[in-house]
Formats: sequence, C-alpha cells, structure tokens
Amino acid sequence: MCIAHDHDLGEAPQAGAGRRGFLRATALLGATAAAVTALPAVTAEAASMARWRPDPRSRRFTLAVMPDTQYLFDGPSIDRAPVEASLRYLLEHGREENIVFLSHLGDLTQNGAKEEFAAIGEAFGLLDRRGVGYSVLAGNHDVRPSTTDQRGATPYLDAFGPKRFEGKPTFGGASPDGYNTFHRFAAGGREWLVLALDWRLSPQGYAWAKEVLAKHPKTPVILTTHELVVEDDTLSDYGQQLWDQLIEDHDQIFLALGGHYWPAGRATRKNAAGHDVQLHLTNYQNRYFGGAAMIRLYRFDLDRGVIDVETLSPWILGRASKGLNELERQEMELSGDADRFSVEIDFQKRFSGFAPVPARPSRPVSTMLLPGTVAYWRFEKPVDGTKGTVRDLSGRGNDLSLVTVGKGTLGWSADHHPDQPGHGSLEFQGFKSPLKGAYLRTVDGAPLSKATFEDGYTIEAFYRLPADWDPDHHAWSGLVGRTGTGGAAGKTADDPDEPLATLSLSNDREPQWAVRPLNQEGIATNWGQETPLETWWHLAVVNDGTHTTLYVEGCPVVRNPKAAAVGLTSVGLPWLLGGYEYAGKIDQILHGRLGDVRIVARALPVTSFMNH
Repeated sequence: MCIAHDHDLGEAPQAGAGRRGFLRATALLGATAAAVTALPAVTAEAASMARWRPDPRSRRFTLAVMPDTQYLFDGPSIDRAPVEASLRYLLEHGREENIVFLSHLGDLTQNGAKEEFAAIGEAFGLLDRRGVGYSVLAGNHDVRPSTTDQRGATPYLDAFGPKRFEGKPTFGGASPDGYNTFHRFAAGGREWLVLALDWRLSPQGYAWAKEVLAKHPKTPVILTTHELVVEDDTLSDYGQQLWDQLIEDHDQIFLALGGHYWPAGRATRKNAAGHDVQLHLTNYQNRYFGGAAMIRLYRFDLDRGVIDVETLSPWILGRASKGLNELERQEMELSGDADRFSVEIDFQKRFSGFAPVPARPSRPVSTMLLPGTVAYWRFEKPVDGTKGTVRDLSGRGNDLSLVTVGKGTLGWSADHHPDQPGHGSLEFQGFKSPLKGAYLRTVDGAPLSKATFEDGYTIEAFYRLPADWDPDHHAWSGLVGRTGTGGAAGKTADDPDEPLATLSLSNDREPQWAVRPLNQEGIATNWGQETPLETWWHLAVVNDGTHTTLYVEGCPVVRNPKAAAVGLTSVGLPWLLGGYEYAGKIDQILHGRLGDVRIVARALPVTSFMNH
C-alpha cells in the first residue's frame, strides 16, 4: 500500500546527482567548523544536551561506517580534526539521514599506543556525549598482530573496552575477553544486530559469536571485522576462515564489512541457505591525508528493497568554502564503482528463512461489508462446474453465474494478495483467437444491473498475471465491467460499441477504467502504470459523485482526469468478472488470477480499502 512515512532521508528518493548535491550543500553548512581541532568547550557542552534519537519506525535509515584511521593517530603525527569532522557530520545530519548506528572497522591507531588511543578516544567522546550508538574493534595496528582475542590487557581495551559502552541503549554485551562486542539498534520497525569481531578470533571467540547468534535467532546481523575481503570477488585467507567457520552457516548474517586492504572492493557469496551475503572492503588510508576519515553511508530503503552506498569526507567538504585544490576536490566524495553503488535486497524474502513475516489471516466477511456495500465476491473455494454460481456475500442478490466459451474452464488457486481478506483466487485461462475460456456474469435480475451510482462508488479488485501472459493473446481483458454499449444507451461519441464500464488491462498491462458517466456523451478514462507479471496487485476506482480516481496499491495514479464524472450509465444489463464485451458480444477473457472483488455505492477513503 502507498504509505506516508513519518520520517524521510532527504530531498532525493534515491542515490544520484540530486543526493550528491544535497550532501555537498548540507555539509558546507555545518561541517566548516570541523576543520579545527576541537569545538569551544561551551559549544561541546551545549551539544551534549541534545540527545541522539533516530526514528525506529522509518523504513529508511542509515548505517555509517568508518574504516582505518591509523595514519591520523600515529605517534607525534596525531590529528583529530578529520575524525571529529566526520563524527560531527553524523550528529548534524543524523535526523534527515536517520542515522541509526556507526561502525568503525579497526586500525583506529597506527601503533596501538596509549597516547594514540587517548586522542581518538577523546574524538569519539563527541558521540558518547550525545548517546550515539557505535561499535569499534581492534585491527592489527591496535594490538600485537600475532595475537588473538585472548591477548589480555592492552591500551585498546583500556580505551574502547566494554566499560566504555556500558549503559548505552544499543550495547548488547561483550565476550569475556572484551575484544568482541554486539550491539542492537531499532530501525524499520524491527531489531538489527551488529556483531563487531576482533582482528583474529580464537576458538573461544567463535564460540561466543555463535552463542550471540543463537540467542537472537530472528535478528538480521551485520558482521564487522578488520580483515575480510582482499579485492573484488576474493576473500583473504582469514576472511575465508570467517566464512567457513561462522558466516556461511548463519543465515542471519546478510552483510559483512571489513577494512585492512585497499583499494575498496566487493564480493558476494551464497550461504548454506542459498542466500546472498554481501561482503565489502572499505579502506582509504592509502589516499590523501590518510583517507581524511572517510565515512561510508549505507542508506537502507526497505520499501525500495535497496541499500544505497556513498563515500565522502566531511572534513574536506567542510573546508570547501575556503577553496579546495584539485586533489581535495577529487577526494571530498568518491564516485567509483566500489565507493558509490546500490545493492538490491528483497529484505522480507532474504530474512524469511529465520524471521518470516507472519501471513495476514483471512478476515471475516462481516468486516468487509461496509455501509453502502452492494456486492462482495470472494473465492475461497473452486466454482462448482455444474451449478456454476458464486454468491454475493453482501446479501444484495448480485450472485454470479459461470459462462464457458470454447470448452474453457475456470480454475482455482489458494494463491492470493498478501493483504487480501479472502484466501483464494479464481484462475481464468482466457485466450483471444480462437476465443476460449470461462468468465462470470451477474444473474438475471441482479439489482447491480440497474444501479447508476449518482452519489459515487468504489470498485475494488485484486489480480495477478502469470509469466506466460502475452499481449497478442491476452491484452484488453476485463477484470470487472458492465455490459451494454454506448450506442445502446444513446451515447454515440467515441466508439459506440465499447461497453459502458470496464476495468481492463492494456497490452502494456496498464489498468484502465473506461466508462460513460451519466453527464458525458463520450468515454472517460483513468490510466494506471504498467504492472509487472507474477505480482499481486490491488486496484480501486473511487468516484465521489463528481470526480473519479484510480488507485494502484493505494496510490493514486497520474492519469486521473479532472473533468466531472457523475455516476455510471446503465441499460439494465449484467456485470462481468473476467470478461470483456465489444459490440454486445464477449470479445476477450482474462488470463490470470482474480481475488476478492467489492463494489460500494459511495466513495471510500484509502484507509477503508480491502488491502488496508
């Protein structure tokens, strides 16, 4: 359904030039001050008063990632400014970006020295004061590289051990050695988990990680570590070990991020469940100013089924007002294929193996009979081939009878739109030439045949077209329609042989509502967009007594005419489901599935549609 969300990520709905311009423009407003080493104390104190509050319900949210910062914290060459600029950027743009979490990928420092950790620890205090959720992990430059997570006390652990995160709402816990942590955040109406693992896991570390996953069996997991991918499509030796011992058999892990190597790269592997796992290498320490504290923004859009990824340096962006040289201009935002890209993920399908979305139960007929309902048909069982009757559940007597053409048949399926009240659909098997199939028509004397709906109407239907749908044989079949021609009604403008009302599908699978209103001689037409095959769709035609609006999945289409349209012309003839008449004769039969159909003698709001 077309849903307005409470929170939006900015002015452009997808990655591209528009969003890039937005990033640059907004960064210049707030990040200029980040070029200095530290904010004045009074400003920092004031900033600490405003708490970080991402929107946990919005289906658009951002995970920020910061890779190797080691060259900025190297003995006497310590420079906190780039890191602080990136962290301030996250604070300043957290609301419009809906930034939910930050993950650092290790090698915070060059030598793992106490003074280096003191400096970067102070920089991360910007996030601590605002209550921002984040994770860090040890890289090979933060600890002795020959050791595993059982190495004991280190300056890293003193600065970024579990005590630093205690009390944060996102902190889930740490391994007994303190080098592995997990963190949880809420986004898109569900919980997500970040598993931040040490440079080298010991057997105890693997056991702890598996225990965390076992305790959160329905939570999608983003794994972060220091070493994983070595280049495009290739894991390092240790990355392969992680895959073999942890990632492959745990379907919850759908995204794994690492640094260490350069340049940036990507790999995709299928896990034991047959699902893709995205594995990304992010590291810019080899670039200008040690990477200038580049950050990756992973923008999740659950409705579009995509993660849009961008890479930028707020530190360089913030200095743009002072004028940048050519090198800096090249480095402020990266646009290479490994730095700016999109990953398509059907999140519901990807997580269905461990966190299936409960199917919406069938809803009682009584809840669908809103005031003004004049016909309601649902198909929770096959149509009896001998009696061939479908009852009108509104109780208004608009029952349907079966009509076969060319020895055609009408099938049945348990398949249905996920938001359909009734769980079942009719399977029409129409064919154009020679004409063959079966359809339904209202019985003789049905009150619906004479109804003119001067005060408005709402007509709803669910449908799905199969993969073998062919415009040469199946186009312009009707879902719901009224028989009788314009000529028979004395309305001869346009084509007088067209039926008085039809909700049909064009050769491009565009839904079309074509009718002769009471106040018009010609045909009034509402057009929807192309609707893909093998997908369930909900249509609603709503007339408020003056104008008609066609909705697809609860969203109004662009081609809704502004001209006044009052009621529906009638010559007292039946309505059809799955059939289309031309010149008073059946001309085409639907090839596809048809779910619940409802007609109400008034305009309904979107919130009262059957798919709501």
